[in-house]
Amino acid sequence: MQYIDERNAQPSPLPADARTAWRLDWNLLRTFMVIVQEGGITAGADRLRLKQPTVSNALKRLETTLGRRLIDRGPGRFRVTEAGMLLHQECVEIFGSVARLSVLVREVTDEITGHVTIAVASHVVCPMLDAALADFHARYPRATISIEVATSADVIDLVLRKQATFGVCLVHRQLPELHYRRLYREHFGLFCGPRHRLFGRDGLTLADLRGETSVSFKTDRLTDALRPVALIRATAQLEDRIVGLSSHLEEVRRMIVAGLGIGPLPIHVVERDIADGLLWRLPPYEDPPAIDIYVVHNPRAHLNRAETLLLKALLTVIETTPIADRTYPALS
Repeated sequence: MQYIDERNAQPSPLPADARTAWRLDWNLLRTFMVIVQEGGITAGADRLRLKQPTVSNALKRLETTLGRRLIDRGPGRFRVTEAGMLLHQECVEIFGSVARLSVLVREVTDEITGHVTIAVASHVVCPMLDAALADFHARYPRATISIEVATSADVIDLVLRKQATFGVCLVHRQLPELHYRRLYREHFGLFCGPRHRLFGRDGLTLADLRGETSVSFKTDRLTDALRPVALIRATAQLEDRIVGLSSHLEEVRRMIVAGLGIGPLPIHVVERDIADGLLWRLPPYEDPPAIDIYVVHNPRAHLNRAETLLLKALLTVIETTPIADRTYPALS
């Protein structure tokens, strides 16, 4: 293949970068991506169900094509070079896009029939999100939706890899590759279960919590997404040792109800449990810590029509609804 130089109407050779793209075997990129993800050629071969020499030769061919050392390897040594790390990032982008090709071209008709994948953190409770889903289904009943529950870190990863249309989760650090919109704000309280000695007692103060055992979320650290909750735990002088940890709200709730210790939960999420006598609210009662939950999406992802419509509808509701109406529970 040749380019035509319009200035003299003579064929001109392909630029070096374009020649590389035409020569490159795209299967080599997939092999390289798996090698890096598995942390070794042998492990990569096992995942690809190929023989180790085949995978090793594929890596050599890729390095020869690109003219760069991608992995520094030897007996007991495996280190991805700077060029290799850059290539791996591009491979993730490429294969995220390739994986969505069938979604983009499937049933191109006037009727919206696409599929939407939403990744959410554990036990997201947001009436505005529920209303957006209900309205979307009423408008486009042939479209389908799947909701994947994961840790907030994994939600971000799924969106980054274009394996989810958008995510709903806590955010500690915003990545420049992604777009973030605050969906709602929730307030956390400290709670105990029926077996705890403080259950059912009124008029408690933070001093009554001093030295008590606690359970919490893995992100309940001063350097992570639940920093405000960690500060409250520190102020209450709960025992430094946390006896139970989980990334999922349901499991933190389980440990609190079971009496393992005092733990933090979103107040609006557990109102029914309080009414049913499964949880008891503890101090501080004033100015509970606030945590923001975000909608996260990847602007480089090629969305089908169903995905585009639902994401646009949700973002529009966010932009047109004051944060006071997206705060749970509403504070006076």
